[in-house]
Amino acid sequence: MTDIVKGLRRVQDAAVEGKSVLVRVDYNVPLSGGAVADDARITASFPTLEHLLNHRAKVVLVSHLGDPEGQVVPGLRLDPIAERLEALLGRPVKKLRDCVGDEVKDAVAKGVPADLFLLENVRFHPGESTNDPQFAHKLSELADLYVNDAFAALHRAHASTEGVTHFLPSYAGLLVQKEIAALSRLTNRPERPYIALIGGKKAESKLGALRDLLGRVDTILIGGGVAFTFLHATGCAVGASVVDESVEKEIREVIRLAGEKKTRIVLPTDVVIARAVSATAETATASAKAIPEGWIGLDIGPETVEVFRQEINRARTIVWTGPMGAFELEPFSNGTRAIASALARARAFTVVGGGETGEAVAAMGQEKGISYISTGGGACLAILRGKTLPALEALRDSGSSGT
Repeated sequence: MTDIVKGLRRVQDAAVEGKSVLVRVDYNVPLSGGAVADDARITASFPTLEHLLNHRAKVVLVSHLGDPEGQVVPGLRLDPIAERLEALLGRPVKKLRDCVGDEVKDAVAKGVPADLFLLENVRFHPGESTNDPQFAHKLSELADLYVNDAFAALHRAHASTEGVTHFLPSYAGLLVQKEIAALSRLTNRPERPYIALIGGKKAESKLGALRDLLGRVDTILIGGGVAFTFLHATGCAVGASVVDESVEKEIREVIRLAGEKKTRIVLPTDVVIARAVSATAETATASAKAIPEGWIGLDIGPETVEVFRQEINRARTIVWTGPMGAFELEPFSNGTRAIASALARARAFTVVGGGETGEAVAAMGQEKGISYISTGGGACLAILRGKTLPALEALRDSGSSGT
């Protein structure tokens, strides 16, 4: 049995008044036209920010945006984030031009309690992704305490998530606590039947999760682009659908292991197809085992939707990661919409694993019916797979372990 909550040091137990607090947040949000297009990850950090500011802490925010690979990329500066943050909070945000160095240290030192600073994109420095101890130490020099509230980055041992904890007293923020508490229901004796819905574009990115979920869940329902590689690996004709043949041997092994561990794998029986990935393309419905040459599978079909819906109705615990099709195009959105609706109406405890799936659920207006929508797809999957999250373990009391 796994207790991922055990031993976490909480921000509300830290003496923060008059202290400088370095807070790792996840403001890796989509931009459009130089402005924030979706601020959900920004607002998710507000409970922790408000707690610290109300207790007269000097708050220094550190985040990444995109992956500039250790180089300064002007289009990935955090100025749009600062502007939206300031507007949402209704208070000044002091955006700094770097995240380490004398200029940054001086600016923070001159601040007063309840000041709010935002450092520049931490991934502009190569030492972030390599978890360089010297870079982590430079970050630590800005503060007296450290709080990690970036749940979506907990599975990464980077300087701003794990390295800095070696130099400062470190605590879990309120968002991290909320995420861990919700996901503990999936790891600590989940109510059964327990099913996982796995979708998304690429089979390769889901293979590890599929293998580790075997035996943990009772049934895995597979849709999205992942399904076509599974279908092809089992000898089905999938037309021009995207297939990753390099992982088909591993997929056949996953199917074999599923039988050993008594986890059912359910593949689509019918799919929505088109000759092109386009909102104006001609569409049809075909057997998932016999897609015509030249046609591309782009969504689960109505028969599969009904099969998946029946499984959802029987379940008592459900986790979903990865859309069922190319939902951003209306002709191929029905599968994802139908699954979101079924989860919203289910009697089960339902968790959506963040990222693209969470965005789809929100866009389709079904988020209110879901028990919990995680802010981090990768971190969420890592927890469900029973993996150790380095940045999370760094926030536990010595001797405590969540694994």
